[in-house]
Amino acid sequence: MTKVHQKISGCFRSIEGAENFCAIRSYVSSCRKQNITASTALNLLFSGHLPDIFVQQAE
Repeated sequence: MTKVHQKISGCFRSIEGAENFCAIRSYVSSCRKQNITASTALNLLFSGHLPDIFVQQAE
């Protein structure tokens, strides 16, 4: 996806921007694989919570 984004927009303006894009894309992709919609995943993230798949259970 980074190459697609780079081709569409022309480039990333900074290394930090590319790293942020990769981190967000990875988070959303992992959530979607666990049947969590992208909008739900982002809503949880911005409200300060994470889906259960990222929270380790205490044994």
